[in-house]
Amino acid sequence: AKTTGKIIFVLLLVAAICYTFRDSAVPIFQQLKKTAPLILIGICLSSVVYHLIEGWIICSFVRQHYPAFRYVWGVECAFYCSFYRVATLGSGAGVAAVYYLDKRGVEPSRGTGMYMIQYVLHKVGIAIFCGICFLLNHRFMMENFGEYRVLLWIGYAITLAICVVLVLSVCSSRFHRLLLFLPGRLDRKGKYADKIAHCKEYFEQLKTESVHLLEKKSLIVTVTVRNMVKLCFWYGIPFLILIGSGQLGFLDSLAVTSLAVMLAAVIPTPAGIGSVEVLLTAFLAVLVGTGSAGAVALLYRFATFIFPFLAGAVVAVLYRKH
Repeated sequence: AKTTGKIIFVLLLVAAICYTFRDSAVPIFQQLKKTAPLILIGICLSSVVYHLIEGWIICSFVRQHYPAFRYVWGVECAFYCSFYRVATLGSGAGVAAVYYLDKRGVEPSRGTGMYMIQYVLHKVGIAIFCGICFLLNHRFMMENFGEYRVLLWIGYAITLAICVVLVLSVCSSRFHRLLLFLPGRLDRKGKYADKIAHCKEYFEQLKTESVHLLEKKSLIVTVTVRNMVKLCFWYGIPFLILIGSGQLGFLDSLAVTSLAVMLAAVIPTPAGIGSVEVLLTAFLAVLVGTGSAGAVALLYRFATFIFPFLAGAVVAVLYRKH
C-alpha cells in the first residue's frame, strides 16, 4: 500500500508538471523527434555524468561523519533533488536533500549544513567557471557579447550576496539570534518557549557542522573543482547538439552557456525556468542563427531539466531505506 501510494503521488506530480509546462512541452517533443538518436543519447549521458559527479560531491561531504555512506546513495540523492527541484519549481531541492539524507541516517542539522555549504560552493563554481571561460575566450566574447559586461557584474554581485547570506545562515550565531529575535519578542507568554529553545539548539548544531566543513580546506578546494568539471557536461551540451555543423566550438559553448546561466540569476524566475532558454537563444542566435539557437535551447532544457526530473521520478518511486 505504501509503494502504491508513493507511485500515485509521483505520477500526480509528473502530471502536474506536464500540465504546468504544456506550452513548452509540445515544441520540445517536436524537436526531440527531429534530433538524431546519437545526439539525444549524448546529451542524456552528459546529464547523467553531471549527476554522477554531483553524487560524488554529496558522498564526500557525508563521509566526513558517516564513512559507510555509499556512493550510489549520493547519486540517488542528486536525482532525487532534481525531481523535487522541478516538482516545486526550484524551492524544494534543499528540503528533499535533507529529507533523503535523514532517511540514510544523517541528522537534519548536519544534512542542512552540508547542503548549504554544497550549494554555496556550487554557486561559487558557476561564477568562477564563467569568469575563466570569459578570460580564456576573451576576444570572442568581447566581439559578440561585450555589451553584457554590466549584467555579468550584476550577476556576480547577486551570486556573492546569495553566498554571503547562505554562509551567515549556517555559520553566524549573531544571524541566528536575529532570526529568533522577533519570535522571542512576540512570544511574551512563553507559549512557544520550547520550540524556540529547540530552534536555538538546532542552529547551534548547524553552526558546528558548517564550521567543521569549512575548516577542511582541501575538501572545499576539491569540491569546487568538481563543481566546475560537472558544469562542463551541461555547458558543453550546445556543442554536442551542433557538433556536426561545426558552427560552435567546445570552448565557445562553455563560455556562451555559462554566461547565459550567470545572467539568468539577474532575472527573478523560479529555478531559472525560461530565463536561461531566452538568454541562451539570444546569445546563440548571434553565432548560429535564430532557428538553430531555438532548437539548442529546447534540447538544453530537456537534458538539464526534464530528463533529470524523469530519472528522479524513478528514484523517488524505487527508493527504499536500507
